Amino acid sequence: MHQVLSPLQVQFVRVLEMNGPEIEDAVERELEENPALEVDTDASLSDSEDDVFNETAEDIQLADYRSEDDIPSYRFEASNHSASDKVYEPVAVQGGGSLMEQLNSQLAQMDLTDKQLRIAHIITGNLDDNGYMTRAINAIADDAAIHDGINTTPQEVKEVWEIVRTLEPAGVGAVDLRDCLLLQLKARPQTEDVKIAREIVDHNFDLLSRMDFSKLRKTLKIDEEKLRDAMGVIRSLDPKPGGSSVSGESGEEKMRHITPDFIVENDGGDLNLIIPNRIPALQVEKSFADADVEISEATPDRQAEAKAFIRSRRDDAASFIKALGMRTETLTRVMSAIMKIQRQFFLTDDVHTLKPMILKDISELTGYDISVVSRATSGKYVATRQGIYPLKFFFSERPKENSDTSSHEVMAALKSLIDNESKTSPLSDEAIAESLKSQGYEIARRTVAKYREKAGIPVARLRRNV
Repeated sequence: MHQVLSPLQVQFVRVLEMNGPEIEDAVERELEENPALEVDTDASLSDSEDDVFNETAEDIQLADYRSEDDIPSYRFEASNHSASDKVYEPVAVQGGGSLMEQLNSQLAQMDLTDKQLRIAHIITGNLDDNGYMTRAINAIADDAAIHDGINTTPQEVKEVWEIVRTLEPAGVGAVDLRDCLLLQLKARPQTEDVKIAREIVDHNFDLLSRMDFSKLRKTLKIDEEKLRDAMGVIRSLDPKPGGSSVSGESGEEKMRHITPDFIVENDGGDLNLIIPNRIPALQVEKSFADADVEISEATPDRQAEAKAFIRSRRDDAASFIKALGMRTETLTRVMSAIMKIQRQFFLTDDVHTLKPMILKDISELTGYDISVVSRATSGKYVATRQGIYPLKFFFSERPKENSDTSSHEVMAALKSLIDNESKTSPLSDEAIAESLKSQGYEIARRTVAKYREKAGIPVARLRRNV
């Protein structure tokens, strides 16, 4: 026995997995590729009648002033520039660029021979996303000779590699973490704390990795204050110079680029679900509606081919429209079920109010298969008054069976304990488990370790400060 999915079911599964921007692109592609599909202008116009927005950018700026008397005179002046005049218009540009683009831009400004520049481009092309060297010097020399026709030696490649290692951001071209930190330290003004930091990374990296501060003090023959300053320098270094430092985007900035698939509004204790509809109303194009239309000046064979083409395209369009409708209905029911279980969170935005919830709970409320619920929630986001959350954020297992405490609540309590612990004597997993037990969270030490690792928090030994 085997399960067979209809073409409509396959298409529905495909569109259900898509988030907002992806489904918009899919609709646009379908409109371009399928002549039987068109935008229903009548429905689209009627949907947007209540949201007509005719204000210009200048109108919006003028509305910021309390009265007409407060508006500066230059706001009323006409822009009398000719078509050939150059007028500065501030525009939003994408900053950064890829690591390879930034490095090659710096190389272009250096006094390098054509051969050195070509070798340097091969080297930058062999750096990973974090800025680390991924291949050996000998292998790069072989690549240059075989694929690029550059007659070079490992020594020449090494000389160019050392040039690449001087580029910004400091640390690129390193072979490992220790090498990366050393490159950054060498690029800094050589103050006393930087020199001590270099000594630690260069000759005592094993003690640093174990955070064995007492041995470091004895080995370097320095006091606690100097070690603390040197450790401060080391902690300020970037272990991934080709990552976040190149993109220039923090986690919060990246979140601003997320388009929420749902919006939940709290209207005086009543929750309202809004699904931003950025997809136009679609319909089957009228000339494709009748597949039995006679085509003039065509042989019977041509007539049959044309009718088959019209029927195929019409069925594809109708199937796509139906799949979109099924997607909207599924997402609405799934999100409504999440709101029902996590009602207190959407009212308060307090993570402690989150209840344990798994895919099976939503499946039982909606009647959908667990796989459908998983696809409906994967990659989707909801906006509340406090921020934007991935739908997977609301799913959490019970730390203990028959418990009403969610893993989010336990995680918050665990983070609070670690944030307030003594930095010179951090809590072990066993001690954290005992502290959580005193707060009413009955979880085992191995569960503490699992949550700690999930939160990206290192073990006690690595959390210890000088």
